[in-house]
Amino acid sequence: MLHKTFGHTTFAVSALGFGAGHLGDDVLTDQEAHRLLDRAIGLGITFFDTARSYGRSEERLGAFLPPHRDQVVLSTKVGTGASGQPDWSAAAVRLGVEESLRTLRTDVIDVVFLHACPLEVLEKGEAIDALLACVDAGKVRVAGFSGDNEPLAWAAASNAFGALQTSVNIADQNSLHEILPDAAHRGIGVVAKRPLANAPWRYSERPTGTYGETYWDRINQMGLEPQADDWPGTAVRFSAFAPGVSTMVMGTSNVAHLEEAAAAVARGPLPETELHRWEKAFTRHAQEWAGED
Repeated sequence: MLHKTFGHTTFAVSALGFGAGHLGDDVLTDQEAHRLLDRAIGLGITFFDTARSYGRSEERLGAFLPPHRDQVVLSTKVGTGASGQPDWSAAAVRLGVEESLRTLRTDVIDVVFLHACPLEVLEKGEAIDALLACVDAGKVRVAGFSGDNEPLAWAAASNAFGALQTSVNIADQNSLHEILPDAAHRGIGVVAKRPLANAPWRYSERPTGTYGETYWDRINQMGLEPQADDWPGTAVRFSAFAPGVSTMVMGTSNVAHLEEAAAAVARGPLPETELHRWEKAFTRHAQEWAGED
């Protein structure tokens, strides 16, 4: 597994990270969750991303990771759902970090993201100050922001965050072109999320009402088919090797899908001609798609 430096930190993160959202689903048994995490470790994955809002995800990671804690970079997301506290208040951020520390069974969390908070919350500064206080207290190593569009641009330019998490995929290249070049210049570690764009190629008709219907529209308007790999392999390689990206998180409950993603990363970046095809197709529509994400 290829590893990269995470921004200005000393973390070496795997190019393929594990997105632990599916661990929160009770359809997945504890044994299945353990088997999935065990395989992730076996594949050389060292970056694990979860959130307070992902059901039992933190709990299951906390039960599994302690023997592997020194081998992994662990991230979570806070700001909402803290017991008895208004969302995005300083108390909600502090309590979220404390609850995550207990649930994840760790003394320190490597990266904690403020997750999808509005621009006005960032500008107010209360949530950021609370998270930075957790860094100063040694409970968090790196303060991060997770989101897209205007809030992400503000966060990237603020000098408050050492990490960003944002959508980077063949059908969502706004952050890649507009924000990540400056983030890389500033030494910010970047986590690419939604690498498969909800796999819109699975559907012969528009999947109305699903999370990925916007991506389905875009893929169809782009009018391309992969030339250098299959659909999942093309998507994974595009995101994992996008300029400025430190690690790409793959969210799955399927061991075979995780193995396929690792194999795609092992094939390396897409050929330049293939990469340029997808970039050019996105650029043709970028203005009309602005603000859709």
